[in-house]
Amino acid sequence: MDKAISIVGHTALDYLFNVEKIAGPNESFPILDYAISYGGGAANIAATIATLGGKCQLMSGIGNDFKSSGYEEYLTSTGVDLSNLYRMEDEKSTKAFVFTDKDHNQCTYFHWGPSARLKETDPPSLDFVHLATSEPVFNSKVAQKAGFVSFDPGQDLVTYTSEILETILYNTNIMFANKHEIRRVCNMINQPFDKLKDMLDVVVVTYDAEGSRIYTDDIDYWIPAIPVNAVDPTGAGDGYRAGFLLAYIQGYSLDNCGKIGSTVASFIVEKSGCQTNLPGWNDVEKRCKYYYDLNLSD
Repeated sequence: MDKAISIVGHTALDYLFNVEKIAGPNESFPILDYAISYGGGAANIAATIATLGGKCQLMSGIGNDFKSSGYEEYLTSTGVDLSNLYRMEDEKSTKAFVFTDKDHNQCTYFHWGPSARLKETDPPSLDFVHLATSEPVFNSKVAQKAGFVSFDPGQDLVTYTSEILETILYNTNIMFANKHEIRRVCNMINQPFDKLKDMLDVVVVTYDAEGSRIYTDDIDYWIPAIPVNAVDPTGAGDGYRAGFLLAYIQGYSLDNCGKIGSTVASFIVEKSGCQTNLPGWNDVEKRCKYYYDLNLSD
């Protein structure tokens, strides 16, 4: 696990609300419970990779409450390299407000804070980078200078122009998206899914609790999800990406990368919060062996 992965995107404080029902316009429903936890797609992935034993650095914009919130000390303790943070002392940290109902439907409000100003910066050239949810112009700058690019626009896809999205895709090797996002990407670039696949080496599409499918030029892999008692779906995709990418740089086959990613995600959803139940590599080995009959030591 000597090769480092650079993770670009949000580092955020997550305010997680369990609600009776997600309110529409002019509606009000009770909040059943809530918690404040560490989050942001990039930080989630970085912390997971580090806890699994991998090497990673985090490239995020952070605000004046990053240190006082305890987040900086926590990420340092996991082993994440924080030397490439953009510290903006005149900004409050990025924050997400996530409302989840009893059927695991979600509604999210996002305060961008320092993340919005990343477009003003000039990023360094990176070797192996994962572009998580982030400011689109900044992601485009990073993609054009990086050696190997993994890309996940996530919920920030609505902030991308078609031109910026196409620029990033042109420089992307692996793309991750859920079943809703992949349709939106195809619509934005006005291409069918088959054409999108031709543009990229690998496309990974996740289908919530059903599993995921990995598309390549010559073969597709279906990865069933591991059945667990899911308490909170928030962060499952970030866990999947962390496990997949760490396995990928170690040379695992694509189907086994998917199984490792799915196994990591299964731990994340067992507790509320994106970083409250991060597994170690030994934990992943045991569960992978039990559910997928995959021996990671071979």
